[in-house]
Amino acid sequence: MSPVTTAKISNSEHLADTSSSVSKRASTLSSSLLGWYAVCTSEEIKADDLYFFSFYNEPLVLFRDKDSKVRCIKDLCPHRGASFRGGENKEGIITCPYHGGRFSAEGECLNLDRLTCNHIIDSNYNNYAKKIHLNQYPCIEKGGYLYIYYSGESNVDPKDIEIKYQLDDILPDSFGFNTSEYAYEQVFVDFKCDWARIIENHLDILHIFWIHGNTIPDKDVNRNTITSFNQEIKGDHRYIESVYKHKDKDKEEFITLRFVPPGRVMIYKGKPEQARYLQVLDHIPLAQNRARVIVRHYRKFLKNKLFTKLILFKPLQHRIFYKIFTEDYLVLKTQTFNQQMGYIKKDRVKLLGEDKMIQYYWQWLNMKLDESNPWLIHPTDVHTNTVYNDIPMIYPPENPSLVNQTNRSIIFNLILRVIPLGLLILLI
Repeated sequence: MSPVTTAKISNSEHLADTSSSVSKRASTLSSSLLGWYAVCTSEEIKADDLYFFSFYNEPLVLFRDKDSKVRCIKDLCPHRGASFRGGENKEGIITCPYHGGRFSAEGECLNLDRLTCNHIIDSNYNNYAKKIHLNQYPCIEKGGYLYIYYSGESNVDPKDIEIKYQLDDILPDSFGFNTSEYAYEQVFVDFKCDWARIIENHLDILHIFWIHGNTIPDKDVNRNTITSFNQEIKGDHRYIESVYKHKDKDKEEFITLRFVPPGRVMIYKGKPEQARYLQVLDHIPLAQNRARVIVRHYRKFLKNKLFTKLILFKPLQHRIFYKIFTEDYLVLKTQTFNQQMGYIKKDRVKLLGEDKMIQYYWQWLNMKLDESNPWLIHPTDVHTNTVYNDIPMIYPPENPSLVNQTNRSIIFNLILRVIPLGLLILLI
């Protein structure tokens, strides 16, 4: 095992190792907490849908315009400041539920600064409409993901928002992983806990042997197969990578893990260029104590759609995903509580050598919180209305309804497959 490394609490009371090697590695990452985030997937945003979410406490909406291009706007009607919740989207025209204010993209859809409110009451409306606009963030749809460039300050014309690094810097394909060669399953999961703690959890490969050993369908990952690994850390300005190799020289890489800031973690089984599968986890900081994760599992096996449908591969995979994140949930909530209570301090919690990736992560996070703390752009306090925090989260493990729905679907489809088989046996 690697030597013990003592942890330290920074001013923001997060764990961080201040050794020069950790600080130097963390400082090479150029990304800020303000930047590109995957916030949704293409499948979730249908025509005429409004997809509501928040980001660092700021309420936002995703929708498709008349040309099916996805827009990201601030959830704020510029007429009287109401939410668009309860409103509608018809062919890219957004209608506010409060007074019926209609907002559409006039002329070419790229002219985002011409999004205006169309109404029929005030005789001076044409002049008034020129003065109110929806505020937006840059939004790009790529690889089945919807990315926004979050700057903390939306703008009438998102082209006026300075983009400090390119989206390609965080795409799986830019790391030599050709997603077109893989099939995938995906789920969304919701948590009421600290966003940063979830990322920390996904940077901790070794916990999967212990807490998830009976859930993950891999004979090499369970409590009885826990072993020691050689760990190699590398990376550049885009990412930090940890390669775990079996100490037996005859065995190759076990897991390669990449942290691609600000919110993406990629886990490869084996060498990235030969990986049998890749798990991409995108972490969305909805609000304090509220976070969402998009989990996408790319695979080179079981790619035939008809066969996977026949064997119920998708719902069975979803059930495994939900169980894994439910197993993590109590840990994440208690860690969040202990952190917020000030219990996680250097004299009580110490990081080990194999926690090096976690040290790099906290060191990077602390530096970026000092630079551009996004939680302070749209802060809340004890007097802030809790309307958005009171809205139920929609995905497991916070909301178990999809778990129950998945289980019912598996049972129903098994019955549909068993009954014809039984009748065939009786006829024979």
